[in-house]
Amino acid sequence: MTTRGYFGRFGGRYVPETLMPALLKLEAAYFSIARSRLFQRELDRLLADYAGRPTPLYLAGNLSERLGFKLYLKREDLLHTGAHKINNTLGQALLARKMEKTRVIAETGAGQHGVATAVACALLNLECQVYMGEVDLERQRPNVFRMELCRAKVVPVTAGSRTLKDAMNEAMRDWVATVETTHYLIGSVAGPHPFPTMVRDFQAVLACVGGGSNSMGLFHPFVRDRSVAMYGVEAAGAGLSSGRHAATLSAGRPGVLHGSYSYLLQDGDGQVQIAHSVAAGLDYPGVGPEHSHFKETGRVTYAAVTDRQALEAFHLLSETEGIIPAVESAHALAYLVRNRKDFAGKVVVMCLSGRGDKDLDEVRRVEAEKEPS
Repeated sequence: MTTRGYFGRFGGRYVPETLMPALLKLEAAYFSIARSRLFQRELDRLLADYAGRPTPLYLAGNLSERLGFKLYLKREDLLHTGAHKINNTLGQALLARKMEKTRVIAETGAGQHGVATAVACALLNLECQVYMGEVDLERQRPNVFRMELCRAKVVPVTAGSRTLKDAMNEAMRDWVATVETTHYLIGSVAGPHPFPTMVRDFQAVLACVGGGSNSMGLFHPFVRDRSVAMYGVEAAGAGLSSGRHAATLSAGRPGVLHGSYSYLLQDGDGQVQIAHSVAAGLDYPGVGPEHSHFKETGRVTYAAVTDRQALEAFHLLSETEGIIPAVESAHALAYLVRNRKDFAGKVVVMCLSGRGDKDLDEVRRVEAEKEPS
């Protein structure tokens, strides 16, 4: 990666000029403050005493026996708020306070990033506003209530597809207008530099891929270890040929979205397409630029599984291990189930990025719609 924030040819800063000073200040603060020993000690204390790190690496014995290989789960679902998102939000919120910002904004799809942002802001006494697509707001009502309990203002987004992409659009507009007092706490390894690097580093805690923060956090420590094969699993939705999916790396092509150059879903005229996934956290037409770089260099193998396959894996883990996964994480398990013969005799680590409490109503609704009348 160059000092300009590129991973190969992907990344960069494609933003209005009004945001460039803020991004430059954020970059300087991240490399001078967030990497200092004092900051790291304070963050480590919060991660341990507040978030509940370190999380265990759990051998899923029953499921391993069924699959024919040892499967270890990195139990990020056991963290405070129920997902890996708290790793990044505590880091960024603490940095925002050090930069003397008084207000934090965020976007959210599945609601987990919104909840993690809300609790971090409550802890650090920062004003918090979260943008959430109207569609996601309806299917993730419990997380909306959790955010509001922590004093966050949740703003419904009614434009476009009313999902994560549009929530991010609105957050970017807010930031342009309030940049002097506001920190935009991006939840994934997307957006303009330095966000992809910063979020990756806060998530490097040792996978499924939407924007890609949990998978990039898992991958990063092993990038140079060629004995470790890495796999990223996207959302194929109703199938790659259906046009209703969120498989950016499998079916997209490079372009600019939300401030960086990366793979995205677009039509022949370059218009961003609407993404679809049963998992709200994967319902995004772009992906972090470092993932795009890994795709082109071949360092990571990317694949996609359908909504149906992910829901089957959701039930499988619940039934065999008594662990209800987030539907996002179930995509990674679905890939392992589908390709279990390829992993025979190997040791596999899967990032269980979150727990499935938030998805129960949506899973019941989707499955009820498919039941014969």
